[in-house]
Amino acid sequence: MNPKPTVYIVDDDQAVRDGLTALLTVSGFALETFDSAERFLTAIERHTPGCAILDIRMPGMNGLELQRELKRRGIAIPVIIITGHGEVPLAVAALKAGAVDFLEKPFDSDALLASIEEALRRGAVSRSSPFDRETIASRIAQLTPREREVMDLVVAGHPNKVVANRLGIAVRTVEIHRARVMDKTEARNLSELIRMAILLEQNP
Repeated sequence: MNPKPTVYIVDDDQAVRDGLTALLTVSGFALETFDSAERFLTAIERHTPGCAILDIRMPGMNGLELQRELKRRGIAIPVIIITGHGEVPLAVAALKAGAVDFLEKPFDSDALLASIEEALRRGAVSRSSPFDRETIASRIAQLTPREREVMDLVVAGHPNKVVANRLGIAVRTVEIHRARVMDKTEARNLSELIRMAILLEQNP
């Protein structure tokens, strides 16, 4: 019988580990927690089923470096990145490196559980995208030139105020364009929008 998939939590913040442990235990997940990337690497096995939730900011090896080290070692475990405020550019790098999703603190419990379910569905060997490239391209083609400019800056990790300054428009105008971008692309959140943009960057 195959072992039950395990959710691995790697975060140096005890409060975050405790909160995630309480949530995931109630939700029926098997889990293990680690306070550093180094401790996690000593425990993880090459073909361990499950997924890993990695904090992007940790002393020593950070979450992005840990993700790269897992890949270097051939440990194909799906990764979810959790970030603090203003760390979207790092999250974009993690998504480009193959992360399933990223969530900004404080994150919604339902969104986290949905991300975990997605990661476990993909499994340790599947990196397939849930998006169809042609469909995404047709949606993005509906954007006006200004909406595309806003989208490009948003997925690069810039907050609305910076986008407004770059484009010489009001923050409220950015918010309106951003809402239209989300509507036309049918992205449910920033993470999905970024993954769509990354998919379009890849060679067909």
